[in-house]
Amino acid sequence: MSAAEAPSTPSGSVRTHASSTPKGGGEGKGPLAGLKILDFTQALAGPFCTQNLCDLGAEVVKVEGLHGGDLSRHSGPFHAADTERRYSGYFQSINRGKKSIAVDLKSPAGVELIKRLVPSFDVVVENFRVGVMDRLGLSYETLAALHPPLVYAAIRGFGDPRTGESPYGEWPAYDVVAQAMGGMMGITGPAGGPPTKIGPGVGDTVPALYLALGIVSAVLNARQTGEGQFLDVAMADAVLGVCERIVHQHTFAQQVPGPEGNHHPFLLPFGIYPAADGFVAIACPGDPFFRALCHALGAPEILDEPAFATPKARAANRAAVIERLSALTAAFTKAELQARLGGVVPFGPVMNVEDIAHDAHFAARRMLEPIDCPGLPDTLRVAGQPIKFARTPAGVRGRGPDLGADTTAVLKTHGFADDDIARWREAGAIPGE
Repeated sequence: MSAAEAPSTPSGSVRTHASSTPKGGGEGKGPLAGLKILDFTQALAGPFCTQNLCDLGAEVVKVEGLHGGDLSRHSGPFHAADTERRYSGYFQSINRGKKSIAVDLKSPAGVELIKRLVPSFDVVVENFRVGVMDRLGLSYETLAALHPPLVYAAIRGFGDPRTGESPYGEWPAYDVVAQAMGGMMGITGPAGGPPTKIGPGVGDTVPALYLALGIVSAVLNARQTGEGQFLDVAMADAVLGVCERIVHQHTFAQQVPGPEGNHHPFLLPFGIYPAADGFVAIACPGDPFFRALCHALGAPEILDEPAFATPKARAANRAAVIERLSALTAAFTKAELQARLGGVVPFGPVMNVEDIAHDAHFAARRMLEPIDCPGLPDTLRVAGQPIKFARTPAGVRGRGPDLGADTTAVLKTHGFADDDIARWREAGAIPGE
């Protein structure tokens, strides 16, 4: 989701009594320790980017409006015991480990505060629509003049005019729009059927990951040259980037791919097959794996049939191969198929989140990490950090911050005098004590 305007003011209040001191699975310094990020993002795309950088050790200070803060604070889901609706699962998942300062960006005093704060940071990240930060007086050009090594990173639906002016540049965008226009939806769904939206918000999370890579690259360059720069990722571009296959299909093979269903357009078998109690994924396009598959399923005789004997023959008899294998796999449960195929051929059961919660792999890899939300059960978890480092551990570094909880501490840490802080409080630019 690309945030549409400057921080809005839904109902809500600043909490200054609860620090967001990390408590969680990201012990030790990550590889980005020492990197300081000033985060103006909200919703999903921007916060997911900075959440990953925070997991990797960066200090992320989230700048929120005085009233209500990030929209995801109010989006839930909320635990039944959270009668104050204080800990949104959505917010906690993508803002864990960050600090929060509350600033009125529409006030001259608030803008002054940010301008004085920016030189203490390596990176500014925002995901507003084109021109929002400019109108606030916090454009890249303004901030870079104050701090030349600054890396300024943005996610927008269709990019920023600074890097390539799109005819859709002023359009607001959400995940579903990026999926539609970036080509992903056009190849997803039942073969020959209508386009289908991917379940998770990949129109937000994919550009977030590209932006994180861009930020780290720009910071490395800035540290080598002393010069920062502006960079941005368009949500639609990022979706096309991960759909790369459709481009070479179009230019090399003169094809316009449509929805592909649950099987690969080139490779066979390579897709989803039925089990007696669900579905499994099997990928055995080459002869060695295909032979092992047939033996493991108790049907080696298939290999003697001309229609199944070679990859070329199987490709020519695609529907028959899928039908034959489906009949074989449907006779076994997922557990039985796992016992037969696991470790023998590329195989995996189709899991829901309940399956994942009880699976040994995800436990061993710390992919369901606990967070400490005072007053709530200790079983609350968020998705862990997939990038694992042997020497500089990454991981969840605590729950998401209460709105504005770190305002005074952050300002003092970055060298602001008590008189400045008192003046900004008096002006209403930051919360009172």
